[in-house]
Amino acid sequence: MPELSKIFQSGDWKKEKHVPVIELPGTIKKGENLKVLVSVGKEIPHPNTTEHHIAWLDIYFLPEGEKFPINLGKFDLSAHGASSQGPNTSTLYTQPDVSFTFKTDKPGEIIAFSYCNIHGLWNNSLKISF
Repeated sequence: MPELSKIFQSGDWKKEKHVPVIELPGTIKKGENLKVLVSVGKEIPHPNTTEHHIAWLDIYFLPEGEKFPINLGKFDLSAHGASSQGPNTSTLYTQPDVSFTFKTDKPGEIIAFSYCNIHGLWNNSLKISF
């Protein structure tokens, strides 16, 4: 079985359209609601067609000093222009942008994964501290 680090790809999101971009507000406070935005294709748009699209985003939080991450959310992106008329005939397209809110009393790392149906698994992370 291959190591996970060998199947997940990463890169600079300003140059690579598959990397999930994690954005937070300017001030992060312990125990207060924290709004997180995760998107794919911030600088270079990712195609969103029946044949080539981001299918899902999965986001975790790894509290500092703990061994295992906690899942914050799984987001299936299901509309990519397909319909009963055939590929790319619908006017519905789900964009790979999600936002959610959580709170924590510990600093740690937000870890985001994205899946492109052609180019596989991608990841990125962002440390948060108070």
